Amino acid sequence: MGPQLKSGHVVGLIDLGTNSVRLFVVRINENKSYTILNQHKIMVRLGEGEFVKQRLKNEAMERTILVLGRFAEMARNLGAEEILAVATSATRDAENKDVFLERVRKEAGIDLKVISGLEEARLIYLGIASGMHLGDKTALFIDIGGGSTETIVGNQAEYFHLDSLKLGAVRLASLFFLPGETDPVSPDRYALLQQYVRNASLRSVQRLREFPVDLVVGSSGTLETLAEMAFRRGNKKQKGASAEKESSERTMTRRQLEELTKLLCSLSLEERKRLPGMVPERADIIVAGASIIHTLMEDLELDKIRISTRSLRNGLLVDYLMRGKWGYLDAAFSVREQSVLQLARSCGFHEEHSRHLGDLCMQLFDSGREAGLHSFGESAKELLFYAALLHDIGLFLSFSNHHAHSHYIIRNVELLGFHDNEIAVIAALAFYHRKRSPKKKDPEFEALDQDSQRIVFTLSMFLRMAESLDRSHHNFVHEVRFVREKNVLLLKIQADKGYQLELWALEEHQKYFVKTFGERFGIQVTASGF
Repeated sequence: MGPQLKSGHVVGLIDLGTNSVRLFVVRINENKSYTILNQHKIMVRLGEGEFVKQRLKNEAMERTILVLGRFAEMARNLGAEEILAVATSATRDAENKDVFLERVRKEAGIDLKVISGLEEARLIYLGIASGMHLGDKTALFIDIGGGSTETIVGNQAEYFHLDSLKLGAVRLASLFFLPGETDPVSPDRYALLQQYVRNASLRSVQRLREFPVDLVVGSSGTLETLAEMAFRRGNKKQKGASAEKESSERTMTRRQLEELTKLLCSLSLEERKRLPGMVPERADIIVAGASIIHTLMEDLELDKIRISTRSLRNGLLVDYLMRGKWGYLDAAFSVREQSVLQLARSCGFHEEHSRHLGDLCMQLFDSGREAGLHSFGESAKELLFYAALLHDIGLFLSFSNHHAHSHYIIRNVELLGFHDNEIAVIAALAFYHRKRSPKKKDPEFEALDQDSQRIVFTLSMFLRMAESLDRSHHNFVHEVRFVREKNVLLLKIQADKGYQLELWALEEHQKYFVKTFGERFGIQVTASGF
């Protein structure tokens, strides 16, 4: 087995919404990574029947307190030294919230904090933006909860607008449908739902129109369910694991949503429950939830919405990691680099060696491009750097075939901010950091598209060379650079004494270098700058 991580600080994070309660138990490791120890989600319907009389019903409080108590016990059994719990719309809008909070404190042993709608929006933004690569784009984030809908405009680094609307799937279902109602929803009733949403969101929509955005991102169980049903309707043949794998990257168009809402309204409750992709427990509130996003997409003239599986719960963790004694997130790092470092540190990687390898790869990449060895751009360079950081994480499992273990780990964990092709390239580069170049029939190489194959075939050469240039893990080689002098390709190296092992290892790459670039390289070592 690889190096063992030291014990750290365990925290339990609880998000109590109108519809569900979510638990996240996380250990903050001493090497600035975190490990998810457990996570649970249970639908408690705290806000059921509340929004007519603005009071939490006793039976709803009873089942919620029971779940909160069990979640707290689970967290403490896993070593949680503190439990941070927040409550959102259903609790903050209830006239009897003080009674509920006191009962939670006494019966569940949790100090439940009620957060404002704007704070809820901020945490949602942190949770989603920290898990995707926005680059220089500005996004509109929409989260449709049980009791409220949050809208945020922001980019990778900051938000520009926060808003919270008293519109939610449970809230609207309580206002427009009788308990136990099972009939289809008539066009007239659905039109009333949309009109209610339009009136409640009028000022917010006017403000949102002032912000130019590049993409729209939605979150929440309601939107995930709608997008999954829309996907299943358009891809009836795709089932099981493949559909599940793509669910984190789901996009839903307004046209798909319009067709889906017509279908949902035409069905009885029992028929809705049987629709492919439907979560049966949401069948009674799904029409109300659909009316919210449907109306917002119409009024804001949004053609499509990308669905994120991240939420306020993730925002709680990000917020925790940004402050206090156990905080370590550095805003200078991108979402991608934070995600890569999280994975690498969780596997106990040799950080000094991996970062040095990354620096050498960047020098080989830049000087190789100047020398005409390749014409790849900055996006490929970035993937090479992350592959250098992750190339040895397979040592966490064993030294034997650790390049294959690295490939497997990278392909099967959630690297935030990357799309699937990029993850596949990073994994393949890590796989080929040892010995030889890729072959067409290698499963790891054959699975890539043509452009990705070109990147991996070429840039894996740089990664293997960089690995040889730090074979001893003593950082003897400081700088490397390809140059052409009198039509001869040279690799100029600046190094300290003791670099002989690195030099011998580098010579072994001549055969595959010729295979990759069609020429050999000469080596020139100096103890001073170039």
